[in-house]
Amino acid sequence: MMAAIALAGVVALAGCASIPRDPDGTLERITGGELRVGASPAAGLVEVDGADVSGPLADVVERFAEEHDARAVWTVGSEEDLVYDIEQGTLDMAIGGMTAATPWTVSVGVTRGYPQLGSGAAPIVMFVPLGENGFLSALETFLDGEVSQ
Repeated sequence: MMAAIALAGVVALAGCASIPRDPDGTLERITGGELRVGASPAAGLVEVDGADVSGPLADVVERFAEEHDARAVWTVGSEEDLVYDIEQGTLDMAIGGMTAATPWTVSVGVTRGYPQLGSGAAPIVMFVPLGENGFLSALETFLDGEVSQ
């Protein structure tokens, strides 16, 4: 009986090649390539001047991209437009004034809240595609390091 249970465990684990996983391969695709980022203007966090995106959150994203030998490619839009683009697979993540109280959790993956990233009391979050847990984990690990400095 114990041997059967052990064998079942080995078989179950054999299917778990990499956890957390990215069913759509986001982390693998951006590494050495492009990180497609949506930016929603938010005072003190994300500034937009034409095609230029800057500010503290944009700087964090640029450092994350650099860590993965990627180049950030920016798209500017409203939160709703950026959520749609993530759902359609044309963006890898989105930043702006989104907080942990976001209503978009049914449509996109959301990082943990980081109060240190913003200037207000509400913790700031970033959006990623639903189910891309390897990418989300890598981003949160990076953000944990950023806010601990």
